[in-house]
Amino acid sequence: MTTWRLRDLPIPARLGVTCLLVVIAGGLWASMAHLEDHHQNRDSKPGVSLDDLKGAYHGVRLAPPLESALLRNHPPELPDPERKILLKWITSKSPNELYDEPVLGAEAPAEILALRCVSCHGRKSTDESKIGEKLPLEFWDDVKKVVFPTVIDPVPTPILVASAHAHLLALATLSIGMLALLWATRFGATLKSWLTLGLCLGLLADFAAQWLARGSVEYVFVMIAAGGAYVVISGVILLIAALELWVPSSAR
Repeated sequence: MTTWRLRDLPIPARLGVTCLLVVIAGGLWASMAHLEDHHQNRDSKPGVSLDDLKGAYHGVRLAPPLESALLRNHPPELPDPERKILLKWITSKSPNELYDEPVLGAEAPAEILALRCVSCHGRKSTDESKIGEKLPLEFWDDVKKVVFPTVIDPVPTPILVASAHAHLLALATLSIGMLALLWATRFGATLKSWLTLGLCLGLLADFAAQWLARGSVEYVFVMIAAGGAYVVISGVILLIAALELWVPSSAR
């Protein structure tokens, strides 16, 4: 029985399908770029981090940067009593009111920071790391950026529904098109079967995990793995289709 392959298309048609493959590859790249742009900086840091994704799909509370630094024993020369004072202050209900409270005297957080931290975290610091320029701790306007927790709320349900509406049908249709190209190649049925399963399962697991992550943050890892698998398998399918179009059968 004769089986039709992409290689059987006339050259103009093969050129056209190749253009389509390039467009699909560009679309996958644009999707990844959009994902980064859409989710980055939720944790106030550049780039997409695990905390960004956890916050978007589950919600997270990130400890204040100053609290994290103190808990990891930074700076190491800070006396323990003063470290405890700062930690207690950060976790208080009103750090802004207690920052330079006169009644506290030398135990006021402003005084401790000025004595122990500003030598490095000052704008005129001569520290080689130049941390004073990046993260000054001289004034309350500087300090308030590192004493409050970062709370990232999950994407509202209506927005998640709208995203599913826009992407599920589009990606399902795209997947059908890519699988049609895959099965019109000379490659073995076993390979094509596993790629078909991987592509479809990856897409299903990705979108299912987006909803399940609202109840359990562990599903964020499933979403990342499934989404990554979908993109990688899509790239493999596009490569196989390109090889079918332009590499003669005798070359295999």
